[in-house]
Amino acid sequence: MTSAPCKETALKQLPRAPVGDWGQVGGWFNCRVWTDVGAVPFPGLWGLVNNAGIVLPVAPNEWLTKDDFVRVLDVNLIGLIEVTLSLLPLVKRARGRVVNMASILGRLAFYGGGYCPSKYGVEAFSDSLRRELRPFGVKIAMVESGYFRTPMTDARYNLECLEQSWRRARPEVKDSYGQRYFDSLHQLTREILVTRPSTNLYLVTDCMEHALTARHPRTRYSGGWDAQFLYIPLSYLPTAVADWVLTWTWPRPAQAV
Repeated sequence: MTSAPCKETALKQLPRAPVGDWGQVGGWFNCRVWTDVGAVPFPGLWGLVNNAGIVLPVAPNEWLTKDDFVRVLDVNLIGLIEVTLSLLPLVKRARGRVVNMASILGRLAFYGGGYCPSKYGVEAFSDSLRRELRPFGVKIAMVESGYFRTPMTDARYNLECLEQSWRRARPEVKDSYGQRYFDSLHQLTREILVTRPSTNLYLVTDCMEHALTARHPRTRYSGGWDAQFLYIPLSYLPTAVADWVLTWTWPRPAQAV
């Protein structure tokens, strides 16, 4: 870890003047980068943390459209890549750090929608970038977080989106799953979102801090006890075992064989 005086100096050198404006990232976020080059001992950017993300809609893939996937991928993956590539010259100049918010859902995809594919993409982009930038002294880290109590896990909003996806599904798709399947999935989703998310957000922010300030940051951080002791170990088990563990509580479709 860096010394306390180094941290205090870094805090005093927080961004002051605009150097770039990428408009809307993925059509969702306005991203403006601020820095005061004259205030730092060398021009560059020490740390970039890519944390922007959306999750909804989340539903069985057959209930969704291509646009549902594109909307999430634009923010979580394409937006992250765009911001990273735009700032990479400054990070290279400082021999700095890039910290990307991934997820345990970048290791285990256990629900439909664009969120899991986007996080798998973040993992792949981060791995390739880390190997490419190692000769330049730039370090790339990922935070693979579990369930936490944030606006993304708001039960009411998630359930409303699930209901909307069900209403929009094609008739033949609704027939194959059945109303009982939707009712059971709705109840299961409610229970998960009410009981599982942790309120200890410091488990994630501590990972970010270590990735930015440690002399030897890790490649991957497990953010949360569920990630560290359940999901990440599960990702190393045979696929058939992981499939059974993740789906044994799922309802059975009406036309299942």
